[in-house]
Amino acid sequence: MFAVIKTGGKQYRVAADQKIQIEKLEGKPGDTVEFKEVLMISNGDAVNIGAPFVTGATVVGEIA
Repeated sequence: MFAVIKTGGKQYRVAADQKIQIEKLEGKPGDTVEFKEVLMISNGDAVNIGAPFVTGATVVGEIA
């Protein structure tokens, strides 16, 4: 399963337990961040593409 999110004017493909580097994201290590601009979610053969965002979808991450 993976998702494509939009933040800071860029798009990122993210999956569970994946570490990514995002520029200009405010917070300190251990803070939780929610990304509500989810462009796509893929779970095997099931793909949900937003118009422009997937309704009700949120990706949660932690600042390291």
